[in-house]
Formats: sequence, structure tokens, C-alpha cells
Amino acid sequence: MTHDESPTARALLLLELIQSSPGITAERLAGRLGVSERAARRYVGILREAGIPIESERGRYGGYRIGRGLRLPPLMFTQAEALGLVMAVLDGHHDNAADPADSVGGALGKILRVLPEAVAGPAAAVRSLSARHPEPGARTPSPETTADLVQACAGRRRLRLGYRVRPGDERIMEVDPWAVVVRRGRWYLLCWSHTRNARRVLRVDKVAGVEVLDVPAVPPPDLDPAEMLEDHLSAGWRHQVEVVVDAPAEAVAEWVPRSLGRREPIDATTTRLVGSTDEPDWYVRQLTAIRAPFRIVGSRELREAAEALGRRLLQAGS
Repeated sequence: MTHDESPTARALLLLELIQSSPGITAERLAGRLGVSERAARRYVGILREAGIPIESERGRYGGYRIGRGLRLPPLMFTQAEALGLVMAVLDGHHDNAADPADSVGGALGKILRVLPEAVAGPAAAVRSLSARHPEPGARTPSPETTADLVQACAGRRRLRLGYRVRPGDERIMEVDPWAVVVRRGRWYLLCWSHTRNARRVLRVDKVAGVEVLDVPAVPPPDLDPAEMLEDHLSAGWRHQVEVVVDAPAEAVAEWVPRSLGRREPIDATTTRLVGSTDEPDWYVRQLTAIRAPFRIVGSRELREAAEALGRRLLQAGS
């Protein structure tokens, strides 16, 4: 007998149906449970014997409802529901959702503690990640896919992935998964690609399929997932960036995120920002957060974008 076929499981599901739909009939309960009306009434009897006050009313508009004095029932989530809840909290409560001392984080921890291990384990693994300040258009990936990747990282097993490079272009990759990182609402898999023989950062929402292989996957001993992700996001683009800021590196770090480039102290009061970008217009707008004099050394495209932005601002103020 499977869990879904057991009388206890069906009785608990029946309780959930009555709670969510007060006045539900025996006929509708039977249809939702996939049993006869007689069996549905038997499950109602099981709940009553357990001390749960289920009231019934006869007639055309009659049905079952929960009476007064009911204590909270056991929480019942599928694995997908639990993972979806955790990911929604991470996306919506960015600062401390993984911190048990936070009110939302504490409430989430209580929920996870009363769930079965098969459901709570993957959800707790995803909860250990952190999400901050979502980018516009950021897409939350499938909870099941995310759980598979997080568990593969924890279990250190190689994966065969289907990966959508672009619409209509799906490729098969074999990777050693190292870590799943959440950054501004986007979910990334850091890994070593055996297909490309190189480090890769993959978007989790583009992973179309996950197959766990019986091959060990060991991450580098010095791996810093957040640092690796920021390095990836700041390097390898078409236009090189070099900006000299008349401020110490600590101050520049407060104004410029690591994804814009590497901060190199020149001396105690001057810092060089080195990176790259495919979008000079966008990059220049990010530099306006710097609250100190700075000079764009390169590239030419970045200087031209700064001049164009400056002209627009002068026109707006004239």
C-alpha cells in the first residue's frame, strides 16, 4: 500500500479538503479522493474518532465543515510546494529569510521542522542560499530543478544537463556541480563543464533537465561561490573598462558592486576599477553612483557613452 492509498493519508487529505471548502459534500469529497461516497463518510468517521469536530448538515445546501475547538492540523506539503514556498520567501524577503532569528526566517524554520525529511531536506538546502535585491525580469526557476542541483552539489555527484542556450537551442552538458548561488533574484549554478573543459556559470532557469550520474564531483578546495560568480559577471565582455577613482578601495566598494569589476588600490586614496561590459550606456549609468571624482581611462566606447550621458543631463538641467 502506498502513502497516497493509506487510510490515514486519505483521512488527512479529506480534512484539508473540508477546511479549504466548508460545506463540501460527500459526493465532491469522494470525487477528489477517488473513492466511493461510502468510503468518504468512513474517513469522516475516522477523523471524528480522533477528536476532530466535523459537523454535517443535511439537505440541498448541506455538507461538511469544521466545528469549533479544532487544534491546528498537521502541515501537509508536497516537496514541490515546500520548495516553492522557500523560494518565494527568498525572493520576497531578501535580507534575512535564511536567518532563524528573523521573524520570517523563524516562521519558515518552524514549518520545515514539522515536515517529513523527504520534503523538508531539499527545502532546507535551498533555504541555506540567499537572495538579495532582485533584478527586473529575474525569473525564479523550477523548485524541483533547483532542489536537484542543490542536492547534487551537496552529494558531490556529476550531472548531465539539458541547457537552453537560447529559445529553440537546447544542448546536453556534463558538469561537476559546485554550488548554487542566488544573486538579485537570479539563480546560478557554478560548475566545471566537461563538455567545454572550463569553469561555467549557468542560469538555473535555463536548465531543462537534470540527470544525476554515478561519478564523483569534487569542487576546488578554495572555492568562494559568491566571489566566483561576481568574477564571472564582471569579466569576459566585449569592451574593456578601466576607471580611476579618487577614493580608497573601501569607499569604492560601497558605491560599486563587485560585478562591475575588480577594485585595485593604487594608493591609500586612489582606486582603479577594472572590468568589462557589452553595454557601455548601462555601465556608465552605474558609475554615477560613485560619490567622488573619477576618470574613465578606457574604453573609448565607455568614454563616448559618458559624454552622451553628460550632454543629456546638461540639457535636462538647462
